[in-house]
Amino acid sequence: MYDGIVQDLIDEFGRLPGIGPKSAQRIAFHILQTQSFDVSKLAELLSEVREKVRFCDECGNITEQEKCSICRDPRRDRTLICVVEEPKDVVAIERTRQFRGLYHVLGGAISPIDGIGPDDLSIPALMRRLGEGEVQEVILATDPNLEGEATAAYLSRLLTSIEVPVSRLASGLPVGGDLEFADEVTLGRAFEGRRKVE
Repeated sequence: MYDGIVQDLIDEFGRLPGIGPKSAQRIAFHILQTQSFDVSKLAELLSEVREKVRFCDECGNITEQEKCSICRDPRRDRTLICVVEEPKDVVAIERTRQFRGLYHVLGGAISPIDGIGPDDLSIPALMRRLGEGEVQEVILATDPNLEGEATAAYLSRLLTSIEVPVSRLASGLPVGGDLEFADEVTLGRAFEGRRKVE
């Protein structure tokens, strides 16, 4: 434990997701010890992000305007919607350059333990978008964990009432991975998702 504001700074960094006590301490001491670190610029950026960044009115992605750059892009395929949990998932999929459709960000995943149910996600907004009749396929790209699977299963059941094909991203073995280190669920999914070699 440190005295006064140094401990307060460490505690604040420790509140950030993925930052444990040691990482929080390292960040705080980096700021204290590095004279070239522009603290005022960081404070200004944090304040500006808080003021200007919002969620896209159409898909829920982060943006500084009413609609994000993906929703505004006329070259995107408006007949495809990829459903993801968080805006960071949009970035991950965009890096692949394999998907040219639109997105829908749920704002999380169903997690009864954390008190998050379907009503806490942007599912009504997704249903409104699908009700417009332009979408021809919904791709569920929720995380391959318990919460993501529960969310995908819920959405699959919900979307059966709408005559739009629903698909789920394939999951299985990572490139460069060894079979001996794969867990049973991943290996089972790899078998389920196998395709014919041509």
